Amino acid sequence: MTHKLKGKRALVTGASQGIGAAIAEGLVEAGADVCLHYFQSDATPRRLAERAKSLGQRASVVQADLRQEAGAADAVRTATEQLGGLDVLINNAGSLVGRRQLSEVDVAYWNEVIAINLTTMMFVTRAAVPELVKNASSSIVNVASLAGRKGGHGGSLVYSSTKGAVLTWTRALSGELGPQGVRVNAVAPGLILGTRFHDTHTTKESADETVRGIPLGRGGSAQDVARAVVYLASEYDGFITGATLDINGGIYCA
Repeated sequence: MTHKLKGKRALVTGASQGIGAAIAEGLVEAGADVCLHYFQSDATPRRLAERAKSLGQRASVVQADLRQEAGAADAVRTATEQLGGLDVLINNAGSLVGRRQLSEVDVAYWNEVIAINLTTMMFVTRAAVPELVKNASSSIVNVASLAGRKGGHGGSLVYSSTKGAVLTWTRALSGELGPQGVRVNAVAPGLILGTRFHDTHTTKESADETVRGIPLGRGGSAQDVARAVVYLASEYDGFITGATLDINGGIYCA
C-alpha cells in the first residue's frame, strides 16, 4: 500500500489511540496528507502528524467534540483549510461507553451511546460531503463492528444497535453519493486486542473464550483493521461501494 494515497487528503476522527491511531498511521505511510481528530488526548495524533511532515506530507491535528454539530463542522473546516481540500473521510470515533442490560438502560445512557456512535458520524459526514464531491472520486470509510452483525456480548445492546445502524447507513449513503463520485464502505472488526476498547470492556476470560472460536486461532490487531481501511480508502477508480469488510478471523462465518 506504500504511496497508494500519495497526494490524497484525509480526515480521521478518533485518531488518538487504538484502531483510529493505526488507521492514521497507515494513511500516513501510504502517502496521504492527514488531519487527525482527537477529543481528549493529542499525544499520538501530534506524533503521527510529525511523522507525516518528515515524509514531506501535510498534516494537522484538530480537537473537537463531534457530538456537537458546530464542533464537527469546525473539524471538517480545519481539515479542508489545512490540507487544501478533502478526498478521504474515515469515520472512526465511537465507544461502547459501558455494558448495560436492557433493564439498566436509561434515556441518558441511550442518548449518549447513540450520540457518540451515530450522531457524530452524521454531523462529520454531512459537513464533509460538499468538499468530497468536488473531486472526481472520493472515499468514505465507516468503522462499524462485528457487534453490529451478531449483537455483541452481554451488555452491548445499545452499542450493537448503533453499529448495526452504521452498516445500514453505509449502504444507504453509498446509493445517495455514488452518482456524485463518492464511494462509501465500512469495516466491521471483531475482537481487536490491545485497544483501550477491549482493555476496558472485555475481560481476559471473555477474550480467551472468543479466541477459541476464531478459525484463525488469534485475536486481531489494530493494524489488521488499518490495512483494510487504507485499501478501501485508496480504491479511487475501483468498483467497491456500499460494502462492509468483515475483519474477524472467520468467526462470523464459523
